Amino acid sequence: MVTPVFLIADESAALAFYIGWLGFRIDWEEQPKRNRVYLQISRNDVVLHLSDSPADSAMGAAVRMEVRGLPAYHRRLMSKDQPPMQPTLAPAYWNERVLEMEVLDPFGNRLIFCEPGALEGG
Repeated sequence: MVTPVFLIADESAALAFYIGWLGFRIDWEEQPKRNRVYLQISRNDVVLHLSDSPADSAMGAAVRMEVRGLPAYHRRLMSKDQPPMQPTLAPAYWNERVLEMEVLDPFGNRLIFCEPGALEGG
Protein backbone atom coordinates (compact mmCIF):
# COMPACT_ATOMS: atom_id res chain seq x y z
CA MET A 1 0.00 0.00 0.00
CA VAL A 2 1.16 3.53 -0.76
CA THR A 3 0.05 6.34 1.57
CA PRO A 4 0.42 9.91 0.28
CA VAL A 5 1.23 12.64 2.80
CA PHE A 6 -0.36 16.06 2.24
CA LEU A 7 0.98 19.20 3.87
CA ILE A 8 -1.71 21.23 5.63
CA ALA A 9 -1.45 24.70 7.16
CA ASP A 10 -4.56 24.65 9.34
CA GLU A 11 -5.95 21.56 11.04
CA SER A 12 -9.49 22.98 11.38
CA ALA A 13 -9.68 23.84 7.67
CA ALA A 14 -8.29 20.42 6.77
CA LEU A 15 -10.86 18.61 8.92
CA ALA A 16 -13.74 20.69 7.55
CA PHE A 17 -12.68 19.81 4.01
CA TYR A 18 -11.67 16.15 4.34
CA ILE A 19 -14.06 15.02 7.07
CA GLY A 20 -16.92 17.49 6.73
CA TRP A 21 -17.16 17.68 2.95
CA LEU A 22 -15.37 14.70 1.39
CA GLY A 23 -16.59 12.22 4.02
CA PHE A 24 -13.25 10.81 5.17
CA ARG A 25 -12.87 9.67 8.77
CA ILE A 26 -9.98 10.09 11.19
CA ASP A 27 -8.28 6.74 11.82
CA TRP A 28 -5.68 8.09 14.25
CA GLU A 29 -3.94 11.32 15.16
CA GLU A 30 -0.58 12.00 16.76
CA GLN A 31 0.36 15.29 18.33
CA PRO A 32 3.94 14.97 19.56
CA LYS A 33 5.44 17.26 22.18
CA ARG A 34 6.49 19.69 19.45
CA ASN A 35 2.78 20.44 18.88
CA ARG A 36 2.86 19.02 15.38
CA VAL A 37 -0.22 17.66 13.67
CA TYR A 38 0.00 14.29 11.95
CA LEU A 39 -3.06 12.17 11.25
CA GLN A 40 -4.35 9.38 9.08
CA ILE A 41 -7.71 9.72 7.35
CA SER A 42 -9.53 7.25 5.15
CA ARG A 43 -12.60 6.76 3.03
CA ASN A 44 -13.22 3.18 1.91
CA ASP A 45 -9.91 1.99 0.41
CA VAL A 46 -8.35 5.48 0.17
CA VAL A 47 -5.88 6.31 2.96
CA LEU A 48 -4.11 9.67 3.31
CA HIS A 49 -1.82 11.20 5.90
CA LEU A 50 -2.07 14.90 6.75
CA SER A 51 0.84 16.76 8.33
CA ASP A 52 1.62 20.35 9.25
CA SER A 53 5.39 19.79 8.93
CA PRO A 54 7.16 20.90 5.72
CA ALA A 55 9.64 18.08 6.40
CA ASP A 56 6.89 15.56 5.55
CA SER A 57 5.58 16.96 2.25
CA ALA A 58 5.06 20.10 0.18
CA MET A 59 1.87 21.96 -0.63
CA GLY A 60 0.60 21.40 -4.12
CA ALA A 61 1.02 17.62 -4.09
CA ALA A 62 -1.38 15.45 -6.09
CA VAL A 63 -2.81 11.98 -5.75
CA ARG A 64 -4.97 9.91 -8.10
CA MET A 65 -7.36 7.51 -6.37
CA GLU A 66 -9.48 4.78 -7.94
CA VAL A 67 -12.96 4.68 -6.46
CA ARG A 68 -16.21 2.89 -7.22
CA GLY A 69 -19.47 4.76 -7.66
CA LEU A 70 -17.89 8.08 -8.62
CA PRO A 71 -21.09 9.59 -10.11
CA ALA A 72 -23.01 8.85 -6.88
CA TYR A 73 -20.16 10.26 -4.78
CA HIS A 74 -20.14 13.42 -6.91
CA ARG A 75 -23.91 13.83 -6.46
CA ARG A 76 -23.54 13.37 -2.70
CA LEU A 77 -20.85 16.07 -2.52
CA MET A 78 -22.89 18.50 -4.60
CA SER A 79 -25.99 17.95 -2.46
CA LYS A 80 -24.28 19.27 0.68
CA ASP A 81 -24.98 22.82 1.83
CA GLN A 82 -22.41 25.27 0.49
CA PRO A 83 -19.87 22.90 -1.05
CA PRO A 84 -16.42 24.54 -1.14
CA MET A 85 -16.23 23.99 -4.92
CA GLN A 86 -18.19 22.58 -7.84
CA PRO A 87 -15.99 19.81 -9.29
CA THR A 88 -17.07 18.34 -12.60
CA LEU A 89 -17.12 14.75 -13.76
CA ALA A 90 -15.41 14.27 -17.09
CA PRO A 91 -13.64 11.61 -19.09
CA ALA A 92 -9.90 11.56 -18.40
CA TYR A 93 -7.88 13.29 -21.12
CA TRP A 94 -5.68 10.21 -21.36
CA ASN A 95 -8.47 7.59 -21.58
CA GLU A 96 -12.07 8.40 -22.49
CA ARG A 97 -13.35 5.31 -20.62
CA VAL A 98 -12.08 6.63 -17.28
CA LEU A 99 -14.26 9.09 -15.38
CA GLU A 100 -12.48 11.69 -13.25
CA MET A 101 -13.34 14.31 -10.64
CA GLU A 102 -10.62 16.64 -9.38
CA VAL A 103 -10.82 18.71 -6.18
CA LEU A 104 -8.32 21.06 -4.53
CA ASP A 105 -7.98 21.10 -0.78
CA PRO A 106 -7.62 24.46 1.02
CA PHE A 107 -3.83 24.18 0.72
CA GLY A 108 -3.55 23.55 -3.03
CA ASN A 109 -3.22 19.77 -2.86
CA ARG A 110 -4.98 17.99 -5.75
CA LEU A 111 -7.15 14.93 -5.24
CA ILE A 112 -8.13 13.21 -8.46
CA PHE A 113 -10.86 10.62 -7.97
CA CYS A 114 -11.19 8.27 -10.93
CA GLU A 115 -13.29 5.30 -11.88
CA PRO A 116 -11.88 3.14 -14.67
CA GLY A 117 -14.50 1.62 -16.92
CA ALA A 118 -17.21 3.99 -15.69
CA LEU A 119 -17.86 5.11 -19.25
CA GLU A 120 -17.75 1.68 -20.93
CA GLY A 121 -20.24 1.33 -23.72
CA GLY A 122 -21.35 4.92 -23.51
